[in-house]
Amino acid sequence: MKKYLPLILFTVLFAACKSPKANNAPVVGFVDAFEDATIAQARTGFTDALKKEGFSEEKKTVKIEYRNAQGNIPTLTQIVNYFVSENVDLLATCTTLSSVTAVQNTKTIPIFEMVSPTPERMKVIGKDGKAPANLFGAVEDLQYIDTSFSIIPKLLKPKGSKLVIGMIYNQAEPQSADAMQRIKSLADKLNITLIALPLNSSADAQLVTQALLDKKIDAFFANPDNTVFASFETILKNCNQANVPIFTSEAGLVQRGAVAAFGADIYQWGYQAGEQAAQYLKTHKTDGLKPEMVKIRKRVYNPAAVKKYNIAIPSNFEAVK
Repeated sequence: MKKYLPLILFTVLFAACKSPKANNAPVVGFVDAFEDATIAQARTGFTDALKKEGFSEEKKTVKIEYRNAQGNIPTLTQIVNYFVSENVDLLATCTTLSSVTAVQNTKTIPIFEMVSPTPERMKVIGKDGKAPANLFGAVEDLQYIDTSFSIIPKLLKPKGSKLVIGMIYNQAEPQSADAMQRIKSLADKLNITLIALPLNSSADAQLVTQALLDKKIDAFFANPDNTVFASFETILKNCNQANVPIFTSEAGLVQRGAVAAFGADIYQWGYQAGEQAAQYLKTHKTDGLKPEMVKIRKRVYNPAAVKKYNIAIPSNFEAVK
């Protein structure tokens, strides 16, 4: 036994060095559901908020373990379970699927969500009528969609007697299906014909978008849907070729080519969640923390898209950079 004692000690020390918590810095498990340029801004905002509060990877005062499921649900579950098994100090979850998966797999590790709807919209409210006790971060409800959708008839004239707007939605995403129903009700009030077609994955985007365009829609509305985010370039290309402008509730999609939006700033959304996470890392307490509504929303427009479609934009909208 004495003969092998040095080897055993070396092995233990090596394992300790490999451990994420080897230098006693807190460990954040950051979970992304899929790859997307707009959604990635939330991660930047989150890490910037931590850095401002003294938690920097460069200074080794925090370790952020990042994993991306690339749209694969089993992989997403494996990522969350790995972080749970590693007993990370907190989970940062970006987009609805990540947040729901985290809630389903841990009741103890604090979860700081971003680019996700309210617990009610995610359908994670318990039998006691309360949100999970370990769920925090920044969330959004569907009320802002009313303003986002309502700007379309103010900016666009119908080709016929009635404005016709098309949209696609993912039936598997609760917030997407809820948004579609809300938009449908709003369209009726605004005397707009809404044509909404379902799709199951971004692979269907080309076919479904073309089906909408074949119905001679006046505009396309890009609703808060992860599949829309992931396939936006495909949607944009088809709509531009058909001379159909895109409006949206997401400011990040305006940067990518949509005409205008009234919605959350994705970077600030992540930043807001990061501020909460930093508070927890400082105190190791969740007192006073809860899922809070997004604080910063913007009215923005894309100058190139506005020029292409010859649309007059109100002065209270700002141009995206």
